[in-house]
Amino acid sequence: MEEFMRCYEKVYPQMYRTAWLYLQNQQEAEDAVQDAVLAAYEKFYQLRDKEKFGAWIMQILVNRCRKRRKAWFRSEDDIEAISPAQEKSLSKETDFAMASAVKQVFGELEEEERFIVALSVLGGYTSEEIAGILEKNHSTVRSRYRRALQKMRKKLEV
Repeated sequence: MEEFMRCYEKVYPQMYRTAWLYLQNQQEAEDAVQDAVLAAYEKFYQLRDKEKFGAWIMQILVNRCRKRRKAWFRSEDDIEAISPAQEKSLSKETDFAMASAVKQVFGELEEEERFIVALSVLGGYTSEEIAGILEKNHSTVRSRYRRALQKMRKKLEV
């Protein structure tokens, strides 16, 4: 345990910076580092050359970050499945820069629009269920959802 902690203390700042650069999100970066450290701790006894600890744990971290990013892209694929044809072709892009732009544009939506899009895309709720949650008319929720997606598309096309 002590040997692991000595090695870990040397690489923690670099791990966090790497995770943040990969994921561009503080909470996701912290979670990825935590997952990597736990996995490394459980397998530390298998590491033969302790001098290679830094490279070894960084590889674990990068793999954790990739998994988290892929999970985000799966959510992005959900947006494609329910969006108009033009949005489908736009969001098939798996470029991380595009993913960051989508996140930024999503954050620029009004609070209610973000809530509707998030419930629909990430939560899997139908427009009827969202209408019940927000105590709004079903058709109002659908039109605000489409309008939010149109706003996002326009900002991404610029």
